[in-house]
Amino acid sequence: MVPAAATLASSGLSPACASAKETLFARAAGALPPRPARSRRAAFFVPGRIEVLGKHTDYAGGRSLLCAASHGFCLVGQPRADSRVRVISAATGSEAEWVIGPDLQPVLGDWSNYPATVVRRLARNFPEMTAGADLAFDSDLPPASGMSSSSAFMIAVFLALADLNGLGQSPAYREAISSREALAAYLATIENGRSFGALAGDRGVGTFGGSEDHTAILCCKAGTLSQYRFGPVTFERDLAVAPGLAFLVAFSGVLAEKTAAAMATYNRASLAAARILAIWQQASGCSAPTLESAAAASAGAPDDIRRAIVEAGDDEFGTGCLLERFEQFLLESRAIVPDAGDALIRGDLARFGALVDRSQEAAERWLGNQIPETVTLAREARRLGAAAASAFGGGFGGSVWALVPRDRAGSFAREWHAAYRERFPGPASCARFFETSAGPSAMRIEDWSQGSAD
Repeated sequence: MVPAAATLASSGLSPACASAKETLFARAAGALPPRPARSRRAAFFVPGRIEVLGKHTDYAGGRSLLCAASHGFCLVGQPRADSRVRVISAATGSEAEWVIGPDLQPVLGDWSNYPATVVRRLARNFPEMTAGADLAFDSDLPPASGMSSSSAFMIAVFLALADLNGLGQSPAYREAISSREALAAYLATIENGRSFGALAGDRGVGTFGGSEDHTAILCCKAGTLSQYRFGPVTFERDLAVAPGLAFLVAFSGVLAEKTAAAMATYNRASLAAARILAIWQQASGCSAPTLESAAAASAGAPDDIRRAIVEAGDDEFGTGCLLERFEQFLLESRAIVPDAGDALIRGDLARFGALVDRSQEAAERWLGNQIPETVTLAREARRLGAAAASAFGGGFGGSVWALVPRDRAGSFAREWHAAYRERFPGPASCARFFETSAGPSAMRIEDWSQGSAD
């Protein structure tokens, strides 16, 4: 059997990263019970993602600039003789198990909510999915770090269950999901609870996000940044990462959790965008499906929307909050993302860095999803000489990326961590600083399906 590391390295991961994944796959496989005779195993690598630009734009139909990370989930699955799904964490030994069915009740606030929501939704959308499975995983992706660990986890569970049940041959699946972009959009609805065409929605995991994370994880390419527009998922262009540069990620040590009160805070940005669209729909009588399509309807549409917000006098969010949310969305999606991509094409890193600074400032001033730790990390990275740096993900904790010379990555990370420790010694003790490439998207490790029973 060809090692998983060889497959991953040939797909664009560095030899060191690929070798580390081999260890994770071995741990995951070791956590599974012995294989039944003549059964097969399915193995998947599912990366996290870096949102280079596109803060809270996707669910409003906006743009993002994305790449897959080189850190992620390694999951191995094997069939069972019954209709139960068991998910095992190789790192902690924690387990969760359910009977496949449309009425199973995921537990909000528990890690099992994510795989349980996948099982429940698949049972509702594809009643033919009756074959149970044992799934074991390990990961080098920091949890609740803003790198989309929850989406990556759910995608890994979906890919294994779909593979072991042959869902790709289902007429309903083939009719609804015709591309990786369509699959990304469908998987986003599993998470946010919406319907996807004829595939009816469910309650989801409780967050009201979009499909940016899923698109990056499933569709991005090694060595490139990808620009996408959403609502629906639409590829716009790929941009090469400048030679000699590397991404450093600093996980702040402050968890970007999406549970309980943290979930309500995260959802507020999404709900504010939805409220702006609803105000405009009522004022204009139009049926624009997204905030982006409403703003793009005419040259004067943005000003018309601003006037409608002021005239509505919203009591829940407040006029000022909605106006700031609208300005942040317009700036990020319609100006910063495309202009930053153009700067990369020209090789103008100074302009790219300045545009990223504007995105960070707008998040701090108008979006309101930054905390002192992420603000400090972004500013310190720029002070230390990063070509660009920004917080990313949902916010309210999480991580910051910095684009730095590859040959300085190690020393830069140490200096960055030291500067952060001076200001925030508590969170810095839990922080992680690591290099990551623009890596390959989620993939099946073919060779794990071969071989005899254990």
